[in-house]
Amino acid sequence: MTRKNYYITTDGLLKRNENTLYFINKDLKRPIPINKIYSIYSYGALTISSQALNLLSKEGIPIHFFNRYGFYSGSFYPRETLLSGDVIIKQAEHVIDHDKRIELARSFVRGAALNMRRVLSYYGIENGISDTLMDLDSSNSVTDVMNVEGRIRSDYYNAIDSILPEGFRIGKRTRRPPENMTNAMISFGNSLLYSTVITELYNTQLNPTISYLHEPFERRYSLALDLSEIFKPTLIDRMIISLIKKKAIKAEDFEHGMNHCLLNNSGKRKFLAEYDRRLGKTVKHRELGRKVSYRRLIRLEAYKLIKHLIGQKSYEPFVMWW
Repeated sequence: MTRKNYYITTDGLLKRNENTLYFINKDLKRPIPINKIYSIYSYGALTISSQALNLLSKEGIPIHFFNRYGFYSGSFYPRETLLSGDVIIKQAEHVIDHDKRIELARSFVRGAALNMRRVLSYYGIENGISDTLMDLDSSNSVTDVMNVEGRIRSDYYNAIDSILPEGFRIGKRTRRPPENMTNAMISFGNSLLYSTVITELYNTQLNPTISYLHEPFERRYSLALDLSEIFKPTLIDRMIISLIKKKAIKAEDFEHGMNHCLLNNSGKRKFLAEYDRRLGKTVKHRELGRKVSYRRLIRLEAYKLIKHLIGQKSYEPFVMWW
């Protein structure tokens, strides 16, 4: 049976009755068979019984929580069953060794930049990403690498603005809170992608807190931030451009405050439906010779990283080939 993501956008209660979860609120009681769940994304105020959590833990199903603004709040990360002491040691070695860490940090930025260039090329937008990318090889600290990434992304958003209609242009990138409609979608989408990467990392031997481009601080899954950078252009940015250009999302799908702009409930549902559709979309994998979903591409990226860490094959970041 194919498992799928469940997106909860209203307040309610998640309870267990034998091997089925029930989402309950004042309007409905919806059964969710446990063997159909891949992961859960909660955008409402969700109360969960301990029996429900026990079942989710037993089945290895993460839940990701977002606040009312759509920002990531945290995850229920079930007990890991794929732990590998050898992989964790190799992960740590590649953080402690400066040259090994810089090599991986550059790879993540290179992958992200080449995917940004691919997005711009798809829309026929000239860009100078290749020129800026040349500075990456001379970047000898993580800060320098992050600076290159920041310059590329700033130019990239400016370039995207050239094809967006007035009212949907990004202008300055604003995050907490986003100040206009496209900034709101970028923030919402990036949080969503981050949690998707966490789910994929959970299903590997990698420790999600040990990272290379982003500092491995406490209380965050920074390796998910590293891998998310590569997939933002492919999964989030292209989707946002498509939603705007096809007028699938409109001004009435947002709520505006004094200094912020956010997707309203209608906008969130539209965004989540399209995101889920894209996660399941397949492409013919050039090396595997078979179709794989976008979600599977994220898992494959984690596997490639493991091979690099244990010395089987040097890591080459995912770059769109279509």
